[in-house]
Amino acid sequence: IYTFLHMGLSPVSMLLLLLLTGVCINGYKPVIIVHGIFDGPKQFETLSSFITKVHPGTEVSVIDLYDNMASLKPLWRQVRDFRKAVDSIMQKAPDGVHLLCFSQGGLICRALLATLPDHNVHSFISLSSPQAGQYGDTDYLKWVFPDCMKKTVFRICYNRFGQKVSICDYWNDPHQRSRFLQSNSFLVMLNGERPHSDMKVWRENFLRIKKLVLIGGPDDGVITPWQSSHFGFYNNTESIVEMRNQDFYRNDIFGLKTLDARGDMSVCVHSGVKHVQWHSNFTVFRSCIEKWLT
Repeated sequence: IYTFLHMGLSPVSMLLLLLLTGVCINGYKPVIIVHGIFDGPKQFETLSSFITKVHPGTEVSVIDLYDNMASLKPLWRQVRDFRKAVDSIMQKAPDGVHLLCFSQGGLICRALLATLPDHNVHSFISLSSPQAGQYGDTDYLKWVFPDCMKKTVFRICYNRFGQKVSICDYWNDPHQRSRFLQSNSFLVMLNGERPHSDMKVWRENFLRIKKLVLIGGPDDGVITPWQSSHFGFYNNTESIVEMRNQDFYRNDIFGLKTLDARGDMSVCVHSGVKHVQWHSNFTVFRSCIEKWLT
């Protein structure tokens, strides 16, 4: 453009020349989508079409890794490989990217943001993700542990073997708090609930985002409690402790309170949306997602 100005071209001529030379002028940042447990790229064709319909020309990448049953692999392993894939896309997008992550994918994205220095993610959109953990007898749990109820899953999850199954990496039994803090190797690290040497760096990395968008609702049917999608969770009587009353928020351990104070957190609640419908519901897209993808 600088060269074109020095050539004395009018704005109209410059626009035509940019179009003819294939230069992208739509102004929309690339969108990277990370799927959830038992999902893959196929489930996000509708969401991708929503994005390109309202923002023509947007580059949408649905990461094709750990699809379907492979999504049960340990989350730190998944984070490592998703981080490489996301980083390669970011390197080609000097103006930044948006990260749109569904369900388990929201935790993967949060971890890669914490561990990826110098990332250029603008909006991190967490779509019905168990950010504060999961504790519920759902169909997903029965698929993974068919002979267990939520009260006994901790016996499998809270040991080094259980931590090799992704759902155990964020299984948060409110009645087994001490075991969770001692045995979990993923969520407690992200939350800084068990101190570690990388906490300060991870916080700084996470705070590089410009906007955090948290989406969820009471009829989800899978994320339990559903408020986990907004960083709320059960206490030991299974009453909900909202995000702003969580210790990790009040102590600003990984940056939530700072984002909130900056005005860079958006919480979106939708009723009547089942878990598998979030990424194909156009109303959710228009009201909760679209405006953050510019």
